[in-house]
Amino acid sequence: MKIYDITMPISAQTAPFPGDTPFGQEWVLTMREGGSCNVSKITMSPHLGTHADAPYHYHDQGATTEQADLNLYIGEALVVDVPSMPLVTLEFVQGLDVTGVQRLLFKTSSFPDPHVFSTNFTAIAPEAALYLAEQGVRLIGIDTPSVDPADSKTLDAHNAFFQSGLHILENLRLDAVPQGRYELIALPLHLVGSDASPVRAILRQL
Repeated sequence: MKIYDITMPISAQTAPFPGDTPFGQEWVLTMREGGSCNVSKITMSPHLGTHADAPYHYHDQGATTEQADLNLYIGEALVVDVPSMPLVTLEFVQGLDVTGVQRLLFKTSSFPDPHVFSTNFTAIAPEAALYLAEQGVRLIGIDTPSVDPADSKTLDAHNAFFQSGLHILENLRLDAVPQGRYELIALPLHLVGSDASPVRAILRQL
């Protein structure tokens, strides 16, 4: 059974969202310096790399990461190729067959280099998110840093996700994944009180 690793590698070279904490690693114990084992300390934003946004990230009354329904992050998912456009529009998603689809992943190919933060990536129109929720979709993933445009201050798409109960995966790496249906596994960590969590996301052929 073929497995696609759709997780962005995380290192000091991974570009964070502007203003977020980049990845850092310090060694607090090393065997070459006489320690019994190697132990490191890491610092990073939970939004760095492939991650699950918790609703608390975009609403003060939203659930935090440890309250996530893990059923959302395991199960059949549909990967959809998105043509070059600034927003995944209502008209585009109305043309998709999402019958029975609870997990929808958008392959936009608009954020190809994880080492360089580009603001020119595809986001999701709020009305598209609301429509998909009405069709029964419960989780949307995208291969970009945000479901909103990089310069958004009002986070209209995030607010539409909260309003409709949709959950979010961001910074997926879908370059090598053909459009179609797969099994998604992308579990967030049990981070108490957190606004987001890194995930190790994979797709398995059904």
